[in-house]
This record gives sequence, C-alpha cells and structure tokens, in this order.
Amino acid sequence: MLISIAVIIGYAWILFFTEWTLLLMQITLMIAVICLLGIIAWIGYTLATTPPPKPIEEIEKEIQQELKNLEKEGSQEEGKQEDFGGSS
Repeated sequence: MLISIAVIIGYAWILFFTEWTLLLMQITLMIAVICLLGIIAWIGYTLATTPPPKPIEEIEKEIQQELKNLEKEGSQEEGKQEDFGGSS
C-alpha cells in the first residue's frame, strides 16, 4: 500500500512539476495500448487454438454406453449376492 501511494505521488510530481511531463504521458499511453492490445491478442490466440467441443450426439452416446455398463455391473453384483444369500 505504501509503495502504491509513493508511486502515485511520484507520478503526479513528475506529471505536473517537471519538464518530463510529455515523456511520462507518452510512456503511460504506450503501456496502456500495449496492455489492451496484448489482452485482445491473447483472447484471439485462445479462440484460434482451442479445439471445438464434441457434438452433443457423441456425448449422449458415451453417456448411454456408460449407463449400460453400470447396469451390467449392477446385475452381475446382484447375481453374486443371490448366490451367497440363498444358502442360509
């Protein structure tokens, strides 16, 4: 916090009370432009390199296959439990 306040005071001092005002404004504007365009470039790169998602139909098929597998496992476990429970 103290460093931020010191930078604000230093920036204001240079901006209003020295002959470096024009240079400081140019540097500040250039940093702002670089940051803004850098963020836009990063978003564009991310959009260009991200693979498209799977189609919904393919996801539905995978879910149905998993449900069938779970049902098979469940019926096999029931069969094993009946074998153990029937001998009492």
